[in-house]
Amino acid sequence: MQIFVTGATGFVGGALSRRLVEAGHRVKALVRPGADLRQLANMPIQQVNGRLGDMDALVDGMTGCEWIFHVAALYSFWGYTWQEFYQSNVQGTRNVMEAAKKVGVQRIVYTSSIAALGLNKDRSPANETTPVSLMDMIGSYKRSKFLAEQVASQFANQGLPVVIVNPSAPVGIGDFKPTRTGQVILDFLKRRMFGYVDTGLNIVDVDDVANGHLLAAEYGRVGERYILGGEDMSLKRLLDCLAEISGQPQVRLHIAHSVAMAWAYFDIGVARINPRHTPTATPETVRLSYRYEYFDSSKARNELGYSPRPASQALSKAVEWYRENGYVPSNIR
Repeated sequence: MQIFVTGATGFVGGALSRRLVEAGHRVKALVRPGADLRQLANMPIQQVNGRLGDMDALVDGMTGCEWIFHVAALYSFWGYTWQEFYQSNVQGTRNVMEAAKKVGVQRIVYTSSIAALGLNKDRSPANETTPVSLMDMIGSYKRSKFLAEQVASQFANQGLPVVIVNPSAPVGIGDFKPTRTGQVILDFLKRRMFGYVDTGLNIVDVDDVANGHLLAAEYGRVGERYILGGEDMSLKRLLDCLAEISGQPQVRLHIAHSVAMAWAYFDIGVARINPRHTPTATPETVRLSYRYEYFDSSKARNELGYSPRPASQALSKAVEWYRENGYVPSNIR
């Protein structure tokens, strides 16, 4: 099958592209000028040069394809304006949907995020129906993903064969940049994680997320969204798991959110004086840490046959990949 992928040079998109090639599909990937091509190395992928704002490139790339995976998104918590988030994530999604409508395809899988979902105040796992509104979104990235998912849903309501997936916090092979969660792992392995705050997240192997995309294309219901998560873990438990995997000492210092917030304001002050400095935390990311982002993937399990591996295995794979690729000292197991 011929398949078109946006975001193939990113973490999730790269894993998805590998999975599609392994499954025997022919993949065309939208690649913006100057993109890091490490994700596509050694894969027989046809590159289509262009951006999400280039309708001609989108239509050209989609022509002849039966499935489309729209994974591309601007993901950051520092250094970008709201207009940049809106153009990439919201308008970019609208452009992809318009191009797909023009070309005519069998299935479109839109990669949203748990960032667009609601959370339960009692810290119990949220699902696809947990109430949420734009007012609940903290920061430009989350607001843009919320609005982008609404765009995808609107096109589905108009008859476009769109299925939405919401990955949680992926870890594993190909985290070149790395992601926020990947940076936590690296900071721990390099003994730069001096303490932890009370927060929680849902850890999933990026290869399981990629497989979930393929399952959504095959079995997902049009207009529905599916959480592609793994295992809920408090930050303290995640760090303890990393200690067991790597042999590093446990992190025992508990840091109050007020202290973390004070540090975040100091860190962005440094970044504003020195543009080459990227803050390790911002007030926005600290506010996000007040919440426990726990999620239930039962819908994907029951309807798609989605079956993610335990978080300990996902983290072990991530640690091994970082070690093999020179991100951490070779003595890390």
